[in-house]
Amino acid sequence: MAAREAGGVVLGKAADKLFSLSGLFAVYKPKGPTSAGVLNLLKEKLLAEAGMQTNRNKRKKVLKIGHGGTLDSAAEGVLVIGIGKGTKMLGTMLAGSKKYTAIGLLGKATDTLDATGQVTEEKPYDQITKGDLENVLQKFTGDIMQVPPLYSALKKDGERLSTLMKRGEAVEAKPARPVRVYSLSLQQFQPPLFTLDVECGGGFYVRSLVSDIGKELSTCATMQELTRTKHGPFTLEEHALHEDKWTIDEIARSLEHCTSLLPGEPSHKKLKTEHPGETAVSCEDK
Repeated sequence: MAAREAGGVVLGKAADKLFSLSGLFAVYKPKGPTSAGVLNLLKEKLLAEAGMQTNRNKRKKVLKIGHGGTLDSAAEGVLVIGIGKGTKMLGTMLAGSKKYTAIGLLGKATDTLDATGQVTEEKPYDQITKGDLENVLQKFTGDIMQVPPLYSALKKDGERLSTLMKRGEAVEAKPARPVRVYSLSLQQFQPPLFTLDVECGGGFYVRSLVSDIGKELSTCATMQELTRTKHGPFTLEEHALHEDKWTIDEIARSLEHCTSLLPGEPSHKKLKTEHPGETAVSCEDK
């Protein structure tokens, strides 16, 4: 059958296939856009390919789509997407392990803890050796306590702390909370730059880690670059679809390929919706 009626909307063949998609897949998020921006672009491209209006007032059929963990605008890498019934599995992705490669800069601190912020402090770092840095990393491995950054996706009275900070409103630091670091290793040390590989659980901020490492070394540090290389079973190299592959057929192939990576679909309580018509997830990673 070339078309069917759903929710009062007659669907063509492409739209029919789009609304039959269900599961989890991964896309590549480049530096620059927000995770929500990437999700919206993906949604627009899919609806356009299906020949459907993106104006919600003009269509009754809603495409359920969301992402499983925010990446900062300045970060790049794996962004897990849930579509159809896959949106109900995004809660599992939030709590799952993630791998990152981060480049830190010794001797400078910023208000955002990354390269996008204003420099707030500068300290000497010449005395720090590769051995000093490797020894410090042991203190940040395992179950640790971490204070989230003020510029973050965490919320106060329904608004993100980062939004409140940008408006110049006073924001109190959130209390330290338990987080888990499965592995942490130094890949490169070329002062003032150092490169870390991190595997961590949900709710962990690599920006805070880099800043805390600087303090532990009696200097300061800020994160220069961040790449999420793996999220749950999804890897950057093997599974993350770049924008030129954001088509209905490519996503259908990816969903089929990724089914074997996932356990049976668990039941989860309904997740909060950030945008009408989407099951988007608010997360504080990175």
